[in-house]
Amino acid sequence: MAISTGGGGEDTPLSDINTTPLVDVMLVLLIIFLIAVPVVIQTVDLQLPKVRFEPTTTKPENISLSVTGSEGRCQVYWNMTPITSAELLKRGADKLKAVVDRLGSNITPDDIPEVHIRGDVNTPYRCIGATIYTMQSAGFVKVGFISEPEPGVQAAAAAAQ
Repeated sequence: MAISTGGGGEDTPLSDINTTPLVDVMLVLLIIFLIAVPVVIQTVDLQLPKVRFEPTTTKPENISLSVTGSEGRCQVYWNMTPITSAELLKRGADKLKAVVDRLGSNITPDDIPEVHIRGDVNTPYRCIGATIYTMQSAGFVKVGFISEPEPGVQAAAAAAQ
């Protein structure tokens, strides 16, 4: 312990803390973290899309599917009718064939109906993934998800327009 002789001649202990060892330890830790962090963080350079709220344009020819699942079972609804995956594939292919037959050679990518999937929050991904795969197997190119925006997002999007 360091002792100081004050102006009065009495020996009093010094209350100053020696910060040099603390600074040395902090500098060593800083150097270690500067070297270790780039090694731990591995990223792939991506340009992520800018997301903004866009209201869904509903066309009568679009297909609306609802997917639920619990206890290892998946259930798909075409509008309000429950169907199996085989029925989903057949109905999807028939719907697409009817559109192609109706439009003939004048068909454009905008004429092909879209598939809108509403998935319950608690539905396992395998149920939704199987629905996507089935509809793509039927020939649909545009498969999208219908979601509910966070509270306040809808008001902010409306104010931005």
